[in-house]
Amino acid sequence: MASPLHYFGIRHHGPGCARSLLRAFESLQPDCILVEGPPEAEGLLSFMAHADLRPPVAMLVHANDDTRLAAFYPFAEFSPEWQALQWGVKHGLPTRFIDLPQAHRMAIEQAARAADEAKAAEAEASAETPLDDDETDKVPAAETVEEPEEEQAANALPDDPFDWLAHAAGYADGESWWNHMVEERGDGEDLFGAIAEAMTAVRAETPEDRRGQRAMEREQLREAFMRQSIREAVKAGHQRIAVVCGAWHVPALQGTVTAKADAALLKGLPKLKVLATWVPWTYRHLTSASGYGAGIDSPGWYEHLWQQGEQVAGRTTGWLARVARLLREHDLDCSSAHLIEATRLAETLAALRERPAPGLPELDEAVRSVICMGEQAPLTLIHQRLTVGDRMGQVPAEVPTVPLQRDIEQAQKSLRLKPEATAKTLDLDLRQPNDLARSHLLHRLRLLDLPWGEITAGQRASRGTFHEVWQLQWQPEFALRIIEASRFGATVAHAASARVMEGLAAETSLTALAEQVDIVLLADLPVAVQAVTRALEDRAALTGDAVQLIGAVPPLANVFRYGSVRQTDSALLSHVLDSLIVRGAIGLPIACGALDAEAAEALRTRLIATHDAVRLRDGEETTAAWRAALRSIAFGETGTPLLRGVSCRLLLDDAQIDSDGASQQLARNLSAGAPPTEAAAWLEGFLNRNAMVLLHDEAVWSLVDRWLAGLGEEHFVQVLPLVRRSFADFSGSDRRALGERAKRGAVGGTLPSAVAATDWDESRAVLALPLLWELLGVKA
Repeated sequence: MASPLHYFGIRHHGPGCARSLLRAFESLQPDCILVEGPPEAEGLLSFMAHADLRPPVAMLVHANDDTRLAAFYPFAEFSPEWQALQWGVKHGLPTRFIDLPQAHRMAIEQAARAADEAKAAEAEASAETPLDDDETDKVPAAETVEEPEEEQAANALPDDPFDWLAHAAGYADGESWWNHMVEERGDGEDLFGAIAEAMTAVRAETPEDRRGQRAMEREQLREAFMRQSIREAVKAGHQRIAVVCGAWHVPALQGTVTAKADAALLKGLPKLKVLATWVPWTYRHLTSASGYGAGIDSPGWYEHLWQQGEQVAGRTTGWLARVARLLREHDLDCSSAHLIEATRLAETLAALRERPAPGLPELDEAVRSVICMGEQAPLTLIHQRLTVGDRMGQVPAEVPTVPLQRDIEQAQKSLRLKPEATAKTLDLDLRQPNDLARSHLLHRLRLLDLPWGEITAGQRASRGTFHEVWQLQWQPEFALRIIEASRFGATVAHAASARVMEGLAAETSLTALAEQVDIVLLADLPVAVQAVTRALEDRAALTGDAVQLIGAVPPLANVFRYGSVRQTDSALLSHVLDSLIVRGAIGLPIACGALDAEAAEALRTRLIATHDAVRLRDGEETTAAWRAALRSIAFGETGTPLLRGVSCRLLLDDAQIDSDGASQQLARNLSAGAPPTEAAAWLEGFLNRNAMVLLHDEAVWSLVDRWLAGLGEEHFVQVLPLVRRSFADFSGSDRRALGERAKRGAVGGTLPSAVAATDWDESRAVLALPLLWELLGVKA
């Protein structure tokens, strides 16, 4: 009697396998379909016929109590498993998943993780225990440290078994061999017999523990469960059972292992409660580069192969037509002549390599040579947009999910923010209600560790405007993060507020709390604003650290920038900000003393940022307290020279001291009695990465020039690196201007005016007056 079992070993996401599988199904007409997959997801098969379930999609299976334990099972339209499931649902056949349940796999993983953590803690504890002298003598001089088991396995891992077959056939690697021999063809049922024979030979030569002991045990459990599931289908009386699984497993499933042995192996496995749902997926996450274990290199190319079907001749012209369309959309030259020559070259390369039709390597080489002229940028664009592709799937609204997911989807729909796999720039005008609501949503999602949008670098440097520029790109793994975040609340606003408030107890940094205030205000979370503000006040009241106090000022000052545009209540924080400035100013002079170079540089950055924030606040009491602190530092003797110089420069820029006062401080700190290294540090702080005071103040120029000229050779060598570092921060134009001024001073002895009287041409100057009057709105 013929066996009712028919094994179809496939490669996950292979269009050739999928096409051959459908042919085999039409010939076999199976009455039961068994697919490698998680049994917990069988309830999701009812959505297979839904019009809104559009691949690429993935089944997400996760532990109910620990969302760190999760697994994705992606499908593309050209995935053999997807076509098998579609065929089974369409024909109303019993369709089952037969892989080891994730309830067991995740429980095993959880136990292994706990064992590893306990082992690491024990090793750390033993490493911290000091050895007695006698014990030290017993330690070998060159003791060998044992590598972790998985690392040992990785180091000893042989080449990919498919590479062995590829090398035997004259191919560089297993990927190109499989593409040519399987995916670019569609040979029907005979293909699977050849695959099973090849896998039997490969597995016979491959050690079972090639990936480590744990991986071997996991694979044995999976294949034992598959065999048990297959036996159950036979016992149910099915006559034509189609078993669709990874090609690697076919020899093990066809083996002679007894049911008793499999039952003994599976007995007593631990178990967790798990949940399953459908989530959208992207082609980029189907690639090997994304870290996906069963990934492929070219999902977009595989989609093209699937859509072309058996029209081998149309593959080349169709692909090159897509290349031409893409390049023309980006204003890159691609003429009909380019396409004709590229087609000829691709077909010639295929003939030279004894292939019936050009594959992706031949097409890539033809495009590189004929169309791109060897340029890499167009090739990168083609790879990203065509070879990989930017397709993102869709799941029906009826798919079971958490309430937070529903709220996010509703917000996306009402705000017309469609999640997309490709990066998209979004410029928001915060004066518009819809754009303001979009900004609130994106900021709230970031608080939930869902960075759908990232503020661009230019926007970070100019946060006060009424524009926000975001870079949006949806990631499939956000589905799992949404499930994790759902414990905080059923809506985005409630969940974001709850998560912020949960983290307040552990936060002790005033700067971090101040930044958090800014973020929750931008996210429009009034409850969280009050909680963070209260925590900030409490922490500030308990600390006397002036560095921490002033570090919290700049983030809070951002709240006062265009508050009416963002519709935030800046008055809510005014008293907190004023308190931080005043208390920080009181303790700052003491904090500026006895610092090393690294600490002084760090405080300098905070000092300048706080100075800008105080000017932005523009409060009478706070400004007076801050300027008094700067005077105490600049004119005192205890502060670090770098910080004394910075303080003096800030007072000069605010017109709190005049040019004569600055010159006096310059003369005092650059006098012959001052140590050269301290004088150089003071000068670096005073210049403050800005050459204007040197260019426009002759007294400052003369004092610096006289100080440098008066240094002895030994002192000059000591201060040269500090002075060079100070001047290196100037812009290129400033350095050129300084050089010209030094040159003029050296030649003439005095500094001539910028424009000599003999250079003045009044007739040319008059020509600009009409335009100048028009610009100024002045009548002649």
